[in-house]
Amino acid sequence: MRYTIVTETYPPEVNGVALTVRELERGLRARGHEVEVVRPRQHRRDRPADGELLTAGALLPFYSGLRFGLPSVARLRRHWRRQRPDAIYIATEGPLGWSAMRAAKALGIPVASGFHTRFDHYMRDYAAQWMQPVALAWMRRFHNRSAATLVPTLELRTELNGLGFDNVVHLPRAVDTRRFDPGHRDEALRARWGLKPDGLAVTYVGRMAAEKNLDLAIRAFRALQELRPDARFIWVGEGPELGGIREANPDFIYCGMQRGEALAHHFASADLFLFPSLSETFGNVTLEAMASGVATVAYRYGAAAEHLMHGVHGAAIALHDEEAFIDAACRLSLEDASRRDMGGNARRAVQPLRPAQVAADFDAVLQGIALRRSHADVHAALA
Repeated sequence: MRYTIVTETYPPEVNGVALTVRELERGLRARGHEVEVVRPRQHRRDRPADGELLTAGALLPFYSGLRFGLPSVARLRRHWRRQRPDAIYIATEGPLGWSAMRAAKALGIPVASGFHTRFDHYMRDYAAQWMQPVALAWMRRFHNRSAATLVPTLELRTELNGLGFDNVVHLPRAVDTRRFDPGHRDEALRARWGLKPDGLAVTYVGRMAAEKNLDLAIRAFRALQELRPDARFIWVGEGPELGGIREANPDFIYCGMQRGEALAHHFASADLFLFPSLSETFGNVTLEAMASGVATVAYRYGAAAEHLMHGVHGAAIALHDEEAFIDAACRLSLEDASRRDMGGNARRAVQPLRPAQVAADFDAVLQGIALRRSHADVHAALA
C-alpha cells in the first residue's frame, strides 16, 4: 500500500506529536508499505529525505521553536494526482492539515485524522477561555471530514463521541521498553546532579510551557524538599517558560533537551517523576517513566488513566486535586522501598505494550478506509 502522513511537526522537533508520528511512519515502513511524509520546511537549509515532501512554513506565534505549514491545497492536489496514495493520515489541524484535507476530498482519497492536541484546553492555559468553544467547533469540523479520527485512549473516545465527533477510533499507544529500561540508570549522571548514592532525584520531562501546569510541580517539589533536603529537581526539556522557571529556581538542575540514549539515561536515573499536566491527549512521557522503572505522580487521565494504577505504580490523582498531587509527591519521597517497588511494578505493567502492535492496528485502520473507498467507487461505477 502507498500511504501519506501529513504533519506540521516532525523530528528533530521534540514533542509528543512529532515523536508519535515518526513511530507510526516507521511502523508502516517496517510492515512493507511505501510511506510519504508531508511536512513544513523547518529551516532555510532543510532538504527533503527520501519519501518526504516539504512545504512552506512559518513560526508558530507565542510558541517558540515550533512551526506550522502554510496553505498548500493546489500543490498537494497536483502532487497527489501524479502520485496518488491509497490513504492519507493527517496528524495536525493547522493550515497544512486543512490543505491536505481539502486536496484529498477533491481527489476522492480517503483520510484518517489524528486527535493529538487539546487546543480547546490550551485556550484556558493561555488566558483565552472565551475561545474554547470556538476551538472545539473548529476541531470537530476538521475531524468530521475524515473517515476515522484516531485517539489514544478509550476515555477520550467516549468524550469526543459525546461532543459530536464522528467515527472516533481507539488506537492504543505503546512504549519502546528496550530503549526505556531501568538498566540505563547512571550513577555518574546522578553524581553530576549533585546527588549522593541515597539521594532523591525528582524529575520532570517535557515541554516547558504554560499548558503543562508546571507551577504545581514546583510547589510539590518544594513541599517534599522540606521532608527530603537531599532531593534535587531535575528538569529535562525546553520551552517558553524555561527562562522564568530558571530565574525563580536557580537550585534546580536544568538538563536541556535530551534525545535517544541520553533521554533514556535521564529517565532511568530518576527516583520520582512528577507530571502535573492537564492538557494532554495521552502523555507519552508517563509510559516512558514507567518503562524506566520510575514511580510516577500524574493526574488520572490520558496515559495515567489507561496504565498507571494508583498505589501500585505511583499515584494517579483525581483531576484538579492539587492538594492530593502534592501529598502524593511528599509521601512517595519518604517511602524509598515502596517507591522502588512501584517502579518495578510499573516496568512490568508496560512491558506487554508493543510498538509493532500499534503499527499493525494503524495499518488496519488505513487499509480499512482505503477498502471502503474502493468499494464505494465500484458501486458508483456500477450504478
